Formats: sequence, C-alpha cells, structure tokens
Amino acid sequence: MSKKNSEKKELQIAIGKQIRTLREKKNIPQQVLAASCNFEKSNLSRLEAGGTNPTLFTLKKIADNLGVTLKELMDFEI
Repeated sequence: MSKKNSEKKELQIAIGKQIRTLREKKNIPQQVLAASCNFEKSNLSRLEAGGTNPTLFTLKKIADNLGVTLKELMDFEI
C-alpha cells in the first residue's frame, strides 16, 4: 500500500472511531443513527470501521444527527 493510501486509510479509521465514540457516549444505537441519517445500517457500520471514505455532506449529516458540530466530529488525533 502506498503512503498516500495508508494515510487515507488511517484517516478513515480515525473518523470512524470518532463517530462510534460520539454515538456510544450519547447511547444512540447504530440502527437509530443510520435511520436518522437515512443510511443503511450496514453503510454506517462500514463507515465506523473505516471501510469507506465519507463525503463532507455525509459527515455533516452524521454530526447534525449526533447533536454535535462538524468541528466536534473532526476533533481527534491521528
């Protein structure tokens, strides 16, 4: 895997972990967050596992439905 792809994967995993952490802190089941964002649960699961590269629009939708700002959603270290 190239350095660029490795960095991309690392970022995807970090974003996914942050989404999962915030969701669990608020005691929101994955199914409920997925439904409120109009996603399939499997897509949210893949996103939380770092298996997909979400768009900014997707991240904003998740932040809104978690009741956090986009800035809070992106507040993590890699």
